Amino acid sequence: MTATTVPTSGFSSSSTVRAPRWRAFAGAAAAVLALGLVPCAAFAAEPPKGGAANLAMVGEPQGLDPMISTADLVGTIMQHVYEPLYTFDANWNIAPMLAEGMPVVSKDGLTYTIALRKGVKFHNGRELTADDVVASLQRWMELSPRGKSVGKEVASLTAKGPQALEIKLNAPYAPLLAQLALPSGMAAIMAKESIAPQLKDFIGTGPYKFKERRPDQFTVLVRYDGYSPRKEAPSGYAGRREALLDELRFVPVPNANTRVEGALSGQFQYADLLPVESAGRIEKGAPAVVPIVTKNFGFPYIVFNTKEGVLASQPLRRAVQTAVGQGELMAAGFGDNRFFVVEPNFFPKGTPYYSAAGSNAYNTRNPQSAKEAAAKAGYNGQPIRIMASRQYEFHYNMALVMSEQLKKAGFKTDLQVVDWATLVQRRNDAKLWDVYFTHSGLFPEPMLSPPQLGDGAPGWWETPAKKSTLAAFNQETDVAKRGALWGQVQQTVYDEVPFIEVGKFNSLSARSAKLDGYTPAIWPFFWNTGLAK
Repeated sequence: MTATTVPTSGFSSSSTVRAPRWRAFAGAAAAVLALGLVPCAAFAAEPPKGGAANLAMVGEPQGLDPMISTADLVGTIMQHVYEPLYTFDANWNIAPMLAEGMPVVSKDGLTYTIALRKGVKFHNGRELTADDVVASLQRWMELSPRGKSVGKEVASLTAKGPQALEIKLNAPYAPLLAQLALPSGMAAIMAKESIAPQLKDFIGTGPYKFKERRPDQFTVLVRYDGYSPRKEAPSGYAGRREALLDELRFVPVPNANTRVEGALSGQFQYADLLPVESAGRIEKGAPAVVPIVTKNFGFPYIVFNTKEGVLASQPLRRAVQTAVGQGELMAAGFGDNRFFVVEPNFFPKGTPYYSAAGSNAYNTRNPQSAKEAAAKAGYNGQPIRIMASRQYEFHYNMALVMSEQLKKAGFKTDLQVVDWATLVQRRNDAKLWDVYFTHSGLFPEPMLSPPQLGDGAPGWWETPAKKSTLAAFNQETDVAKRGALWGQVQQTVYDEVPFIEVGKFNSLSARSAKLDGYTPAIWPFFWNTGLAK
């Protein structure tokens, strides 16, 4: 079968002088899963304009505010409407988007001066200015979990005339540009007149503009004819963006098998995150359907409520960690071992952030030791409330297995299966849960994910050890030195158990062969993409 595969590579954080580039996953650029897959040839001709694409997503977004939500689904949709100052190219290098170029950084690393592109228009026809950027970033630092973390590092944020801004930091902060570039919990630039605690008007600068949302039916974006693209060649999320399709229709399809059937029948031009066991059926749908395998797509992880409830106790979280066998969870979630890896290191070998720190606490699956540790920590039979959603079938399958693992260790469990939008809403209330399942993309910059490494994300992990290890890591700008410091952060995560990384996985999606120009990505995007006639 013919497939599209997307490799994962490293990026460099740049100022006036580029830092050395590094490749995040050795050999991944050429690697393809052992499914007989081969990369498809690049399209020689530009896709045609016109038409509408039906895009099957895993569920209904709980909202469309790209700052407040860290849900990938929200970022996937709204990255077409809003744009950031910086973004990532195909090799995860940071590249300018609304910024004219890379920032000018002072010798002490504390002051970033950023010039803006001229002539960029919002969807209401008004030209972008530095005041819009300052107002947007202030909102991001007030409301976004990711932005709040950055906000603590920022001493001042000011406009320097209509087309430039200045960011002054309290101390050097290596992840700044990467934080400004991520689509999830996005530092989206909005028209300042649309900014409010609760957005009512979605006015951005992107190639598509918001038209309509009907909950549980669709979210529709339409081409913005006044869009001002960059001149560089497209590369990942960077470079020239062009809205070739008239409409993008993001359709919530919570049932994974329905997404598979819709892709095979031609109902959907794209179907996101399909069960790996459907790979054979997708293969049989060729040549009308093209499978998309994203290698090193991400990692599932299990978040603990450190603020309230039974697992606010660190010794009890350690006991739960001892009971868990990540190997069993990954096998339950993905079945086919070509789609997953069980390993304790957060980053693969060959990357600057590879570390074996804390590995003795990984995949222990020791119910007797867990039971003894729980008794010593004062556990008295309170149920552990585990939230998971079947919209991500691998979350649900893992939750089933974890529940049984905990029962073998003497814990009582309460497995709560909800739709993804409900889970995202409930996880903000510390009184409603003890554990929830989620996943993240695997990025070269450690501070990009999971949000629990920042401040205020569900789980509410705040300890002196976290603060000190992350401060040392973030203030070091030399990649080689940051690698050693990351090991201390990873050890702290294993010691304090704010979350458990389960393993790493490859994802399966599918597109119609008529969807020309589609570039596989962790957050799927549909600019520069058209429908063959």
